[in-house]
Amino acid sequence: MAAMKKGTKLTDNPKDFMLRVRLDKSTVEKLDEVCKDQKKSRSEVVRDSIEEQYQKLKK
Repeated sequence: MAAMKKGTKLTDNPKDFMLRVRLDKSTVEKLDEVCKDQKKSRSEVVRDSIEEQYQKLKK
């Protein structure tokens, strides 16, 4: 069994994929405002938003 790197987080849902998007200044400012309000990272807000849109499709 390979040794795990020091500091590796153990999780049931590893984040193996990275998404890179281009945003204008206004959109980044909106995203950062949402992050501050919800006390979440940009990644968490984006993942939550994707899940919300996906659930709308399933209704």
